[in-house]
Amino acid sequence: LTIGEGKCHGMSGSRTIKTCWMRLPSFRSTDDGLKGRVDGAALVMMKSTDLELPAHRNDVAPHRVPRRDRYRFQVRPHNPDHKSPGIKDLVYLEPSPGFCEKNPRLGLPGTHRR
Repeated sequence: LTIGEGKCHGMSGSRTIKTCWMRLPSFRSTDDGLKGRVDGAALVMMKSTDLELPAHRNDVAPHRVPRRDRYRFQVRPHNPDHKSPGIKDLVYLEPSPGFCEKNPRLGLPGTHRR
C-alpha cells in the first residue's frame, strides 16, 4: 500500500514541472489498521473435509497441490449468529493461551511477580 505524492516546481515559481513519487504510509496508520484487524479477529471453525488435500491433477509432480487449490477451504464463524469473515479479516482457530499466567503444561512461566 503506497501513497502517491507530488511536487510542482519550475523557474520563477511557474510550477510547470511536476515530480511524482510513491511512499509508504506512516507507521502509525499501518499500526492502527493492523490493531483494528487483530481486535476484530473472529474465532472460526473448519469442516474436517476442508483439511484434506484436494485431488492431485498434475501427474508430473503428484506431491504438489495446484496453487488455485492450495487454500480452497471454507471457514465458518464459531458463533452461527456472526457473519462469515471477509477476505481481509483476520481469523483464529483456537484462542491463544494467557501468557501472563503460569502454565506448566505449555511450558509458559508467566509474567506475574517478575
